Amino acid sequence: MKGQTKNTPKRQRQGLCPLCGRDVNLTFHHLIPKKMHRRSHFKKHFTKAELASGIDICRKCHDGLHKTYNEMELAKQYNTIEALKSDERLSAHFAWVAKQKVKKL
Repeated sequence: MKGQTKNTPKRQRQGLCPLCGRDVNLTFHHLIPKKMHRRSHFKKHFTKAELASGIDICRKCHDGLHKTYNEMELAKQYNTIEALKSDERLSAHFAWVAKQKVKKL
């Protein structure tokens, strides 16, 4: 994020993860990964607002997305919350995450 230093915490909020349904700290996931924003295909087919759009999800779901699919697959095939939820591999991961205990601080 622009204007952040190493000592500045990233934007984080508490809430329900739309993928697993747990009430936890959420992180921001770009629906089209930032690594793809500079590519001409994405510049031509998406507005800056669409490229910047994303969802707040929990860390376990976020990690699962990036371990399951690479940035290009996420950008082209899984760039909506509906596409993420309807994928068989991801929905199995989200179901597993939903069963995990939430650590209280």
